[in-house]
Amino acid sequence: MKHTLSVLVEDESGVLSRIAGLFARRGFNIESLAVGPAEQSGVSRLTMVVEGDDRTLEQMSKQLNKLINVLEVNDLTRIPAVERELMLLKVSAPPENRAAILDLVQVFRAKVVDVADQALTIEVVGDPGKLVAIENVLAAYGILEIARTGRISLERASGVNTAYLKVTSLDKRVPA
Repeated sequence: MKHTLSVLVEDESGVLSRIAGLFARRGFNIESLAVGPAEQSGVSRLTMVVEGDDRTLEQMSKQLNKLINVLEVNDLTRIPAVERELMLLKVSAPPENRAAILDLVQVFRAKVVDVADQALTIEVVGDPGKLVAIENVLAAYGILEIARTGRISLERASGVNTAYLKVTSLDKRVPA
């Protein structure tokens, strides 16, 4: 199972190296990593996506908490959270395909950020599922390059679990 960990750390050199080393020594791959300043000066937030069972991730969280400069570790996997990621796609876009690609860009509420004679560069922001969906649709036109940020995530202040709402709203539909 994939887990999303949010780790608050003191903004000191070597912190990221120690955290990555901890995971590497135990044979864990960090699938996604995003680091940036947090709400408090001198503190950074690391958001990591790692694969493992609950017990193993609990042990990793305990090990992280023991590291110097680690202030807080939260597993956001099973709590309501907002997740976003940014992806830039460079797509082959000769004149005969350009209108169709631009229509898809609008459907996904993405943005064209660069235009060339034979290519478009598209910016997509959303949950990881949205990024996979647009990538799959645009693959038919020829994806030239992709760059993705790591996933970032914050616990929902409202406590509302939108994933749960999606499932329950589908259950309430009346079949045609």
